[in-house]
Amino acid sequence: MSAERGRGAETVAVVVVTYNRSELLGRMLDGLAAQTRRPDAVVVVDNASGDGTAELLADRAASGELPLQVHTSTENLGGAGGFHLGTRLAMAGGYDRIWLIDDDVVPAPDCLAVLMAADEDCLMVVREDLAGALVEKAALRFDLSNPLAIRPKTASVDSTYPSRAAMPERVAVENVAFEGFMFRRQVAEEIGLPDPSYFIFYDDVDFALRARRSGRTIWALRDAVLVRQLDFNQQHDLSGWKGFYMYRNLFVVHLRYGTNALVRLKPYLITLAVVLLSPVRGGRGEAANVIKAMRSARTMRRLPHAAEAPDSPSAR
Repeated sequence: MSAERGRGAETVAVVVVTYNRSELLGRMLDGLAAQTRRPDAVVVVDNASGDGTAELLADRAASGELPLQVHTSTENLGGAGGFHLGTRLAMAGGYDRIWLIDDDVVPAPDCLAVLMAADEDCLMVVREDLAGALVEKAALRFDLSNPLAIRPKTASVDSTYPSRAAMPERVAVENVAFEGFMFRRQVAEEIGLPDPSYFIFYDDVDFALRARRSGRTIWALRDAVLVRQLDFNQQHDLSGWKGFYMYRNLFVVHLRYGTNALVRLKPYLITLAVVLLSPVRGGRGEAANVIKAMRSARTMRRLPHAAEAPDSPSAR
């Protein structure tokens, strides 16, 4: 299934990660089945769901409407672990392109065709909500050079353009979500796989940073549309379990990819600030989370062996 046969003959595997959202998953699979360009494989990683997802997938596989390959984990690997496993399986299958997609979006019927027509190594869809509003959060600028930028994302697609119609045909972006990101297999052969150790949050940012550091541009295509089935809510309880991962993984990105010592110092300063301000904002829970996150982040400064390129000598 090599791309050497010519770009027009490229194959594509869709990698879907799901966990206890069978109703949303069913709509997403309907969207894949309606594509004008049929995927060559649909690799579904079920993160040990307990809500009827297994029965749904068994029924869909029996129907033959999609070339499903279902892999059920014995534990919840998180989105990061799921996309790592799905990408590894798709790479082993020899597919030329890999399209990572979440279970709560529905692609427009021509979405895959638009992506496959673009002769680029890294592509991102553009997301809209159910009302047709632009909700694409991919960063136009993800700044890991300025130590004064508390949040690296300083501009996004939806903060720059009022609507999808107002966008140019393609826009260069500096980070992505694993909610419609496509890449050629050569990218993963060179930079490695999605890092499963993130569990949730920032695994997609990490992969995009590695892709860009390899000299590639990531293009968001205006006419490759995914529709989000849920409201876009990026606010999480920073004193809860998700807060730990948000802090830790943000810190890991800075420690791994900060371009100067001051940027790499920023996680320590954020930790100090959160602890000092905890009596008047997040309380003891957030302070404990950020301290634990900083300790864990320090152990993740290097890409783990599991995420290394499958064909690299060190990964054998």
